[in-house]
Amino acid sequence: MNNPNLPPPPSDQEEITSSTKFEWDFRVSAVVSSSTAGAHISDTLGVIEVNSAGTLFATGGIARKIRVYCLNSLPPLTDHATACQFNICTPAKLSSLKWKPGSAGKIMGSADYDGVVTEYDLETQMPVFERDEHSGRRVWSMDYSHRDPLVGASGSDDGTMQIWDPRDHDGGKCVGTVQFGSPVCCVEFSPFGGALVAVGCADRKAYIYDVRNMVDPVAIFDGHQRTVSYIRFVDDRTVVTSGTDGCIKMWDTENRCLIRTYRGHTNQRRFVGLSIWRNQGLIGCGSESNQVFVYDKRWGEPIWVHGFEPDGGTTTEHGFVSSVCWSQVGDDECTLVSGGSDGVLKIFSGKRKLLTSIDS
Repeated sequence: MNNPNLPPPPSDQEEITSSTKFEWDFRVSAVVSSSTAGAHISDTLGVIEVNSAGTLFATGGIARKIRVYCLNSLPPLTDHATACQFNICTPAKLSSLKWKPGSAGKIMGSADYDGVVTEYDLETQMPVFERDEHSGRRVWSMDYSHRDPLVGASGSDDGTMQIWDPRDHDGGKCVGTVQFGSPVCCVEFSPFGGALVAVGCADRKAYIYDVRNMVDPVAIFDGHQRTVSYIRFVDDRTVVTSGTDGCIKMWDTENRCLIRTYRGHTNQRRFVGLSIWRNQGLIGCGSESNQVFVYDKRWGEPIWVHGFEPDGGTTTEHGFVSSVCWSQVGDDECTLVSGGSDGVLKIFSGKRKLLTSIDS
């Protein structure tokens, strides 16, 4: 009899892969820095989002601006003023950004430190939707579903995750609320069209809910020693969580068990970003050691680490990598966008090199 607490056995393809060694070559393809000396003090990048086509990315953070960049035409070394296609000034510091599905890349959703969820029309650069239902408490994360009808979710310091209808422009009608009793730090809908939404909380736990029945969670994952700051879907039955206990964990949502723990980066008190390149199962995150880390989902040790040197060679004693996002485009080549507490952006290009046991 199979042990239900163990992950499922590898498929034939996974067994073939395990006998073959893949190496990824990464290089810095572009650096975007601030043109103003000392701007890093107020320009920490809290969120980066690449669009589904892999052509644009947007950033937000302490500077109270949504900046939009063309991913494929950045020069090797530039600054925000030159590289940015346009920016939208926002009334508060930004904690979360999402490209709205079905909007042809024209609508950007945001969540801010004042507890407001806002949608912006990127063509007019004006707000077209606003929702302020978290009692003024900071909204850490927001997301959109990938199924019909489209709904949004937001998680806040008020201890709630709220599901709401973005078609209702009169404040976004609430269609579901879950009370957690501690701050909600991250929410993400399954990007595979299912009805699942994942939630991470300051109570050290992660939860999976079916949006059609929000009374009880489908699964509860209790393994982190501190706040769960990020949760991301790897595929339709697997999620990864990141905590301020300095580790990333992969979970099986069907068998409700831990698959693997990833360690190497430093994370004790800050948001350092978490992103999954689903095409090849690579996990990217930042670190309070001011480095970018990449893990292969099959192994607990990092496969690549890169230092985030301070802009202009100046010393940033407490610098850290605060946000990362993969482009989901590509198969044997990949792109990772990362941002630092000093406002610097670095774009990394990765290429897979196949080495058989004879080559190695």
